Amino acid sequence: MSQVAFITGGTRGIGLGIAIELAKAGFDLAINGIRDENIVKPILDDLTNYGTHIAYFQGDVSKKEDRNLMVEAVLKRFTKINVLVNNAGIAPPERKDILEATEESFELVLNINLKGPYFLTQLVAKNMIEIKKLLPDDFFCIINISSISAIVASVNRGEYCISKAGIAMATKLWASRLGEFDIPVYEIQPGIIHTDMTLGVQEKYDLLFANGLAIQKRWGNPSDIGKIASAMATGNLPYSTGQVVFADGGMTIHRL
Repeated sequence: MSQVAFITGGTRGIGLGIAIELAKAGFDLAINGIRDENIVKPILDDLTNYGTHIAYFQGDVSKKEDRNLMVEAVLKRFTKINVLVNNAGIAPPERKDILEATEESFELVLNINLKGPYFLTQLVAKNMIEIKKLLPDDFFCIINISSISAIVASVNRGEYCISKAGIAMATKLWASRLGEFDIPVYEIQPGIIHTDMTLGVQEKYDLLFANGLAIQKRWGNPSDIGKIASAMATGNLPYSTGQVVFADGGMTIHRL
């Protein structure tokens, strides 16, 4: 029986990059997004070209009812979830200095970026524990996609930084709690990745990369993150639960 990966925000950007690499690795995919299925159907159809089963589950991870319905539907369709990829997230609707930022923006970003994946992990982890008893030879893990914004301060999007710092701690918490069940929890902290979220600042970062922002003088690509997630999902990062991979081209290395 194929391994099953549930990827939130899996129809665009980093999430799609992960979906493609896991499809290449032979995973059946449960893809979540908030857009209507008719809109994302071409993307889903492309994923089926890798020869695995693909199903779409529309829902908002920040809403308890949506989380419950999605997990129920995924399990009904695939019977198990081997890998949960907590990828869905948003930037603040407006970048505002923390002296001017609103509570509404804070709540919106934290609900989607932190509360949603925290409680989705709780829900899926309980199922993983039970299914692992029935399928002891299957590999199960959880992968959190955070950001270097978990450790690098940006005062014009404080709510985003705080949400990602929260995910970093959630990785440690869930790794600690699920260790007794041999379910590792990993984290990827991407740097500047070429996605629709960063299109508006492309010119700015083109110049910064040219001037040495990162050791590897290029944008990151969703496929870079996908390859790292694939290694985690296939058990090729053994004996390292709770660990963080910085996929930032060396940007956060302190240099003189």
